[in-house]
Amino acid sequence: MTPTPRSQPPSRPRLHLELDADSRAAARAREATSRFLHRGTGRPRPLPAPVEDAALLIVTELVTNAVRHTHGPCTLDLALHGEVLDIDVTDTSPAPPKPRPPHLDGTGGWGWILVGHLAREVDVHPTRAGGKTVHAALAVA
Repeated sequence: MTPTPRSQPPSRPRLHLELDADSRAAARAREATSRFLHRGTGRPRPLPAPVEDAALLIVTELVTNAVRHTHGPCTLDLALHGEVLDIDVTDTSPAPPKPRPPHLDGTGGWGWILVGHLAREVDVHPTRAGGKTVHAALAVA
């Protein structure tokens, strides 16, 4: 009897983007995320508008924080599997995000709160290179 090869699981739709730490990083990440959500997921139907909006907001906040609060470049990785979009932003600092009280005058403090409310799960993992990855899992259905 000849063994039959095991079928490989289908690959997950993915996006990997390297970003310089400059004022356009969040905009580039948002544009790439939008393209991925519209054309790169392989889903027969587009994601609901509120899910897309939440994904764009999470990406914008995490990349903005990586650029604002660390030194060096960052990366954005998106992976869609089943009904979950994994959003990972990796930067060069080992320091975890520090929530701060939101300011009513528009000077900040809301981003981490919003990410926590929109994502199904948020956690932070150290990298081998001495930085960290902030991971947010977003339900897409």
